[in-house]
Amino acid sequence: MTTATRLLPLVRDMPPEDRNQAQVLDAALLAFLDFGIKRTSMVEVARRAKVSLATLYRRFAGKPDLIKAVGLRQTREFIGTVDAVLQRQVDQDASAEDQIVELFAAFITGLRGNRLIHRLLSTEPELVLPYLTIDGAPVVELGRDYVAEFIMRLQREGRLPHYDPAPLAEMIARTALSLALTSQTVIPLGDDAAIRQFARNHVVASFRAP
Repeated sequence: MTTATRLLPLVRDMPPEDRNQAQVLDAALLAFLDFGIKRTSMVEVARRAKVSLATLYRRFAGKPDLIKAVGLRQTREFIGTVDAVLQRQVDQDASAEDQIVELFAAFITGLRGNRLIHRLLSTEPELVLPYLTIDGAPVVELGRDYVAEFIMRLQREGRLPHYDPAPLAEMIARTALSLALTSQTVIPLGDDAAIRQFARNHVVASFRAP
């Protein structure tokens, strides 16, 4: 694989936030949820974070840097949540089938439950959609690398046969993203149980799980 060492380690290896940075990013996220990104000013973020505007600009050169920082944090939290779900499965020595089901469910519920994505899709789609569609290569790459890493672990454990994981991983990543972005679907994904049943009926087979 040519992309396995790019974005995923970058997200996972982000240094921990100090208190002031966390305070600013919390404030920015809440402002984005209340007003959207375009209508949120650096002045508003500074006010909510209870820091001076000069202090905010010392940490973030401009609004694009702040937006990027919020996006990276959201991504790190998403990856951390999926990691935690899969670690529970590993600790329970779950079968490959059960782990695949939980991976797919975590991807779908995590993406569909992201408040910022849905806020921007409903109010500023022209701002966010390009980063999730025509300019969405980094998002797809991150999902692909994550799923490929998952497949390779199961292969090392003898739970899946050996094959190139990249094409399947990309298909799963693209499918999960599409399902998360488009709520209108005949696929029964109305609740957690339905998502898991769909994965068990239709997704597991693509991993060639015994």
